[in-house]
Amino acid sequence: MDSITQTIAEYASTLAFEHLTGEAVHAAKQRLIDSLGCAVGAYDCEPAQIGRRLAGGQTPGKYPGRVLYFGDRLPLESAAFINTSMIRNFDFNDRYPGGNPSDCLGALLTIAGAMDIDGKRFLAAMIVAYEIFARLSDATALSRRGWDQGYAIGIATAAGVCNLLKTSRAATAHAVGISAASNLPLRVTRSGELTPWKNAATAYASRNGVFAALLAAEGMSGPGNAFEGRNGLFEKVTGPFELAPLPNCGGAHLTPRVQLKYWPIETNGQPAVWAALDLREKARIDELKEIEVFTSKFTWFEIGSEPEKWDPQTRETADHSLPYILARTLVDGPITIASFADEAVRDATLRPLMAKIKVIPDDRIEALLPQKTFMRVVATTLDGRQHVVEVSNPLGHPDNPMQDRHIEEKFISLVEPALGKARCRAALEIWWRLEQAVGVSAAMQLLEIDR
Repeated sequence: MDSITQTIAEYASTLAFEHLTGEAVHAAKQRLIDSLGCAVGAYDCEPAQIGRRLAGGQTPGKYPGRVLYFGDRLPLESAAFINTSMIRNFDFNDRYPGGNPSDCLGALLTIAGAMDIDGKRFLAAMIVAYEIFARLSDATALSRRGWDQGYAIGIATAAGVCNLLKTSRAATAHAVGISAASNLPLRVTRSGELTPWKNAATAYASRNGVFAALLAAEGMSGPGNAFEGRNGLFEKVTGPFELAPLPNCGGAHLTPRVQLKYWPIETNGQPAVWAALDLREKARIDELKEIEVFTSKFTWFEIGSEPEKWDPQTRETADHSLPYILARTLVDGPITIASFADEAVRDATLRPLMAKIKVIPDDRIEALLPQKTFMRVVATTLDGRQHVVEVSNPLGHPDNPMQDRHIEEKFISLVEPALGKARCRAALEIWWRLEQAVGVSAAMQLLEIDR
């Protein structure tokens, strides 16, 4: 067994709630509540509905899964896909450099909602997934190499599921090996004109991670050298790397460093909303001749370098378009989920303003990463005046974190329209006290439609 597989399996198979710090537990609950809000807000999204149609009528089998909001009992891997699709759909869920660790949560909630699992056990499994995802993302830098975040999602999901199911160290290693050797998705999913698969891709990866864990739990052996063996990840993709020490080996918990999103858009676009809100107080739109946005190379590459970003036709392209985000905020004010309705995205009257926007990678801003997220917007008016707006570490950044009240406001805005005020408040109370819950299923029931 190679050292990476062994390290992950050891941590995933032994971590218990008693090993966690209070800070890590609170950070996990914040991100869990945030993710649940995102899921309920998107309960009717297209990928989730497709998943429900495909799984409709199937018996749950040995490992049942529970679908958020609807309460369906379906095969575990199908329910994991559906739940993760809901969490991910608005691109409003949390983010760590390299991807969205909450994409692992759909699978864990699926299991916990259908089995007798208490809050402490759930939180431990969640932190397993988050800590492993963060370290794999840091060490592999796959998103910078053109590969998608689903690789780390699949492995972290498999590890978290194994912790929840209390599989042995050997079985956990097999699950990690199966996932690591079988799922290396292309980042073309996030290039050009984006489709709903941009959000469903990690639901698919999470589903595969669940299936790897279930196969291993039933006795399937996987490769023990998927990372370091001949034709493994080291040799074919990344070169050698080491994982930063996990908390069981003296490393710090990284879960509190996972960023929460204040606006329902891609993380690198968050500063653009704040900048546009400031700029619209300084100048009228009809005065503007040119708007230059100076940002990091990765932000330029992801959301400001392709022609499709200046003429988005889908919500998925628009929430990954810096010109659209900036222009829409200048016109309407704060970005909301409604900012990405089809009629808003395809609004022809917005295109002339978007055409005035230039996105420029700046080496000085790049040098500030990863400690600081920074964006500078320089707007020039028709009469030659300039307005400069700078945004550093916007709300939600690990060094400018969203507080509990921000998370509650976001949760209420997403959940109350679907479930009503009383149910929404009751759900918040029980999820904030999750470590005291004797069963996660009761907490999930509060988030289900009253049928």
